[in-house]
Amino acid sequence: MFVRGGAVESKRFRINQFITAPEVRLVDFDGTMIGVIKTVDALAKAHIKDLDLVEISPQANPPVCRIISFSKFKYEMNKKEREAKKKQKISHIKEVRIRSRISEHDLEVKIKRAREFITDGDRVQITAMFSGREMQHKDLGIKIIDKIKESLADIASPEGKISSMGVRVFLTLVPKKTK
Repeated sequence: MFVRGGAVESKRFRINQFITAPEVRLVDFDGTMIGVIKTVDALAKAHIKDLDLVEISPQANPPVCRIISFSKFKYEMNKKEREAKKKQKISHIKEVRIRSRISEHDLEVKIKRAREFITDGDRVQITAMFSGREMQHKDLGIKIIDKIKESLADIASPEGKISSMGVRVFLTLVPKKTK
């Protein structure tokens, strides 16, 4: 399959003589529906108007083709993709680490930092780390994580349960959807 186009790699289009269907549903350059005609006739109409025949919807039966300037069409598609990328927010996972012996003020600072991450739209993983004899008192770390979860309950909800892996206990908080 021959494909013309630069950055429009997410969707590939067959054009002109590379359209393999014997018949196509043709749409003119101004958007009017011409109907189902033979591919050869559609190519002739496109050639007369000095434009390209582009296969827009190859899954349809018969495939939908349009008479347009392919370079202009490609430019418009790239423009739409760039606009869509601008509007989408990439969510990252930020980690806030705590110890079981954290002081009250330090805990408030960690909560404040986690709040900033969540309001930016990021997910936050709260991790309680233990070493040595602290491993016997994982419940202290779980209580601290519960306290953080309660203080951030207005803007975040937990993703799953509190999990434990080795010397760490962790919980992931995701921002609540706002309407």
